[in-house]
Amino acid sequence: MVKEPVKKRIIGIDPGYAITGYGIIDKVGNKFEVIDYGVIETKAGVDFPLRLLAINDKIRFLLEQHKPDFMSIEELFMGHNHTTVIGTAQARGAVLVEAARAGVECYEFTPGQVKLAITGYGKAEKKQVQLMTKNILGLKEIPKPDDAADALALAITLANTGTAFSGKAVSGYQYGRYGYSKRNEGFV
Repeated sequence: MVKEPVKKRIIGIDPGYAITGYGIIDKVGNKFEVIDYGVIETKAGVDFPLRLLAINDKIRFLLEQHKPDFMSIEELFMGHNHTTVIGTAQARGAVLVEAARAGVECYEFTPGQVKLAITGYGKAEKKQVQLMTKNILGLKEIPKPDDAADALALAITLANTGTAFSGKAVSGYQYGRYGYSKRNEGFV
């Protein structure tokens, strides 16, 4: 009896409060199928809680419609603009709340981990990652906009590397991969 390959459905999320990218793929054995991708856009000038609600509502819809097994989300990093990172963190939180509600396990990756998993080089240029994403998924053109392509790359990263390569999305800067041991279920 031939054993059927396991199918995994993964949603990748590139969080942002102006634009949140999403990409949903199936991986069966070594083959990928793109299910859906796009962006959730919110407009400047709209009350911020309403922008977060719009992101939350669309993520809820996507999770209910596509029923992914896992979520791959970009880990936040502090750049020079702290105001932007705080808003992005809040958008990321709106996404993670819906994943928790739906019972979807979430894993986070740094941009460098995504670049390494997609291109084999952790400091690859954005265009290289997009081109490889297109090629890996067998698409005719690079997915647009960039946020959707980034979300698909995040989904591929989890599909190809598994959960051992990433940390659970638990707020890495507080206690996630930087001091929490899943093995010991406590701090190290």
